[in-house]
Amino acid sequence: MLFRRLLERFETPDRALSASSAQLMAVRGVSEAVVAAMQGSACRCFAEQECRRLDGSSIRVLTFLDADYPRRLFEIGDPPPLLYLRGVAPLWEPAVAVVGSRRAGRDGLKAAEQLAAELAGLGVRVVSGLARGIDTAAHRGALKGNGVTVAVLGCGVDIHYPPENRELADKIAESGCILSEFPLGTQPLAEHFPRRNRIISGLSRGVLVVEAAEQSGSLITARYALDQGREVMAVPGPINAASSRGSNRLIKQGAQLVDCVDDILDALALGPLPVAGQASLFADPAHTVRCVLTPREAALYELVAQGPRHLDEITVALELTAGEVSAMVLGLELKGLLAQLPGSYYSIP
Repeated sequence: MLFRRLLERFETPDRALSASSAQLMAVRGVSEAVVAAMQGSACRCFAEQECRRLDGSSIRVLTFLDADYPRRLFEIGDPPPLLYLRGVAPLWEPAVAVVGSRRAGRDGLKAAEQLAAELAGLGVRVVSGLARGIDTAAHRGALKGNGVTVAVLGCGVDIHYPPENRELADKIAESGCILSEFPLGTQPLAEHFPRRNRIISGLSRGVLVVEAAEQSGSLITARYALDQGREVMAVPGPINAASSRGSNRLIKQGAQLVDCVDDILDALALGPLPVAGQASLFADPAHTVRCVLTPREAALYELVAQGPRHLDEITVALELTAGEVSAMVLGLELKGLLAQLPGSYYSIP
């Protein structure tokens, strides 16, 4: 990721924007067009305007160096360098995405709301996209279950879309959050939604598809989930219902069939249901620990989060000395973010 490499080299965005052309061109992946864009007045002007808009607002910007940045996003191929957040940065784990048709029928809406409520009641975060239909039912269910839900938008977090979900978004932000990688004021253009879907699946251990037609956008989320190594699950629907052909096809292709919350817990190895009055049984230290990272530590963590890496491979990939990498590895181990495997391999715990 170019943003990450620039931070590795210059440590802060301000230093990167102030760097000379020669210094910028020395960073792998930087082209003359990138240099021209960074050194032009428009880039800095936009950043300054965005900072002014954020001042005094309830919106935060998370970078992958922040303690609140969701660690599970380091596991995907292109984690967003910035996340705009409205609401409360929750403990991100464990999370399940619940997605489906915008034109869902009564049974699909009921299933999404019920399953989301049961998951939320167990301490599982429910992630969805705040769209009409299944997304709305999932968020409402999580709130009814007195749990935390996260809405990932295909527009700026200051844009109310769809407009009828404005009150729902406000309720979500009281205990959970509204997220977007898009700058403030970004309108909900069609091309934005496939990009936001990779974040929905990336935040989650698995994606549950409820009532999806053959061309449903939720199938894009399912494909991202497969690429990211997440579990794909689906609620079966009537065989003669066009609105269920996509979700039924996922089951035929190997997705976990879900007709109760226990199916989700089993598929994700989340363990048994807690007894009455007991707190959530689920914990994932590798993803719930909150530590501020340096740009180089973030680069190392991102590399290892995508699969175990040998110490030599890490050294080559980060273009650092063996001594620098050894010191960083030790630091991340002490923070609980890295575990050593036999043969000088490292992985996330």
